[in-house]
Amino acid sequence: MKKELLKRCFAGAPIGFTICVGITIVISLIVGDGTYYPVVPELTKICGNEMNAVLVQAIVGLLYGAMFGGTSLIWEMEHWSLLRQTITHLVIVSVTTLPIAYLMHWMAHSILGVLAYMGTFFVIYVIIWVSIYLSIRSKLNKINTKVQGE
Repeated sequence: MKKELLKRCFAGAPIGFTICVGITIVISLIVGDGTYYPVVPELTKICGNEMNAVLVQAIVGLLYGAMFGGTSLIWEMEHWSLLRQTITHLVIVSVTTLPIAYLMHWMAHSILGVLAYMGTFFVIYVIIWVSIYLSIRSKLNKINTKVQGE
């Protein structure tokens, strides 16, 4: 189990980094002034310069991806109910996400900013969860149909 956890963390790290960079590209495109915005200005101020801020954000992206990779093992706990798996996964990723987003200034440092960020996080989480659930259910229905037809 520990070996598999490490394997998934190492596999998730570059995915987290890639997503982090991808988000900065999308944000820069949305701003649309031809400038690339690798980090938020507040993080640059905290880190002293843009290069330090980019390095910090890259490391956080790697750690974030590793966390998501590692928590994917929760979905393989066959003796747990889907509800327990979902709640455990949601708690771990949301408890990890909020402080990271706050420290990296990915959200406004206000109650409204925190609520808006967490609301967005939960909506995205639910959309992904429902999509995966429906996909798995569809595959199981196809397997059951084939088994019943034989």
